[in-house]
Amino acid sequence: MKTFLIIVSCFVTAFSGFGQINPAITSWLQNTSITGTYYVSGNSTAIANNILVNCQAVQYSANNVYVSTKGVPAYPTGPFLDGNPSNAIDQSAIFKFPLSPVQNTGTAISTTGGNIGVFINGVALFDYRDGVAWNPNTSALCGGPGNPSCPGGMGTAQAWNRDAIPAEMDGFDCSKGHPAMGNYHHHQNPSAFDLDLDVLSTICNLYDSNGLYAMNSSQHSPLIGYAYDGFPIYGSYGYLNLDGTGGITRIKSGYQLRNISVRTHWADGTDVADGPAVSSTYPLGYFREDYEYISHPGQNDYLDIHNGRICTTPEYPNGIYCYFATVDANRNSAYPYVVGPTFYGVKSASKVTSITESVTTYNAPLPLTLLGFDCLKREKQIDLVWSTSSEVNSSHFEIERSGNGYDFKKIGEVICFGNSNSEIDYEFSDFEPLPKTSYYRLKQVDYDEKYEYSKIVNVTNDKIDNFKAFFSSQAGLIVIENSGLNKQDCPVHLYDAMGRLVKTTSFLAGVANTFIDTQTLYDGTYFLIIREVDKNTSFKLSVKNI
Repeated sequence: MKTFLIIVSCFVTAFSGFGQINPAITSWLQNTSITGTYYVSGNSTAIANNILVNCQAVQYSANNVYVSTKGVPAYPTGPFLDGNPSNAIDQSAIFKFPLSPVQNTGTAISTTGGNIGVFINGVALFDYRDGVAWNPNTSALCGGPGNPSCPGGMGTAQAWNRDAIPAEMDGFDCSKGHPAMGNYHHHQNPSAFDLDLDVLSTICNLYDSNGLYAMNSSQHSPLIGYAYDGFPIYGSYGYLNLDGTGGITRIKSGYQLRNISVRTHWADGTDVADGPAVSSTYPLGYFREDYEYISHPGQNDYLDIHNGRICTTPEYPNGIYCYFATVDANRNSAYPYVVGPTFYGVKSASKVTSITESVTTYNAPLPLTLLGFDCLKREKQIDLVWSTSSEVNSSHFEIERSGNGYDFKKIGEVICFGNSNSEIDYEFSDFEPLPKTSYYRLKQVDYDEKYEYSKIVNVTNDKIDNFKAFFSSQAGLIVIENSGLNKQDCPVHLYDAMGRLVKTTSFLAGVANTFIDTQTLYDGTYFLIIREVDKNTSFKLSVKNI
């Protein structure tokens, strides 16, 4: 019997009723083999940091989920051009989140400096602040690097607290993150600057990265993290209506800048120690207290004072309270950015040193990668290519096709080599593919009429919205982009017009784009295949380097 080595992407789940598992368990991006990269100032080539990216383990009990992570993303970090001497370093953290978060019906709990949540790639979420405030006794900034301590020391409440987003713009990398003592984190929507409609930073020009996900105004934003009260965090777009109807819209912050020229009172009228007058040095929005909350009754696309709402989402069809990473019409980050200034729920999540209760390890569904069976979609046909590592007493292949993945019919036959200990390549063309999705499998038959089936592969003739690919002659690259959040590592293969594999790469989980260098390729037509979990996406590209 022949030994098959087959390339196919599919889900392998360890659970029946997968959809019933709590998203707080299933949503984390897991990885135990790929390490990260970072930039240093003046060098546009990312350097390996040898730190595992995303999350390394997810374990859960009846009441809690534990996420083990190094705290480093799959996208390159750095450089941090405001003089920050730190880089993203291994956090070796274990985060504990409640599986059944509850609303806080008492006094609202304010967010604090440091971690207030975790993104699904294990990267920390901070609130608006950067540890710098105004000292009314000296009429100068206090706290943070290079400034004297604030009255009362670190952690003491001040009247006017600096907002990290405008104040530290020069120190954010392309993905809008930076480290604090090695703890890489985002204060805001973790999408790259150059994906915004109004690009506020040029950092991506030399040190390109891609962030956790790309905003897509035509689909509900992905679940991107969990706050320290256990409630989920989504990207910037959601359903207009709370019940999941009304189409997709940008979900908006209920906060706006106050109409003030001096800083003497808070928005609620409280008389506080004076801050600096509004000026070009301290513009409106420089301090968190420059904002006020405005209620928008009947306008479901506006959020509450915590920057969230109770609504239906793809992961929570029955509804849940969730936060949104808010942006303005230009997709620039909008205060309070993600969570805050207070939590909606009871703050019960934390960073722990060990797990002290009995837990079950959650093994995330991963693509199954074997070698040799691919679907290549051309203009009017589907080409199947496969290989065998050895053959003994092999007669022929029967190629079978299905429109639903269950009911297969034979559409062709290919004669086997027979007996071999070396790799043998085969191909078959389906000149009349089904109008939408075609599923294929191979039935290998021996001379003694015994047979076995291969795994199933599929390809669709519908356009895939999330992925797009194009050739950039100026850059000498094939650019592959994902308009949403890519949750699994997707193998990417590039074939020439003769069907020969010429380049391979991977579209990693938790990144928004990747590239293939074409400088070593001949000019001509190429076919790009992205193997997703349940389908292959293919593109026909014309490469002509200059």
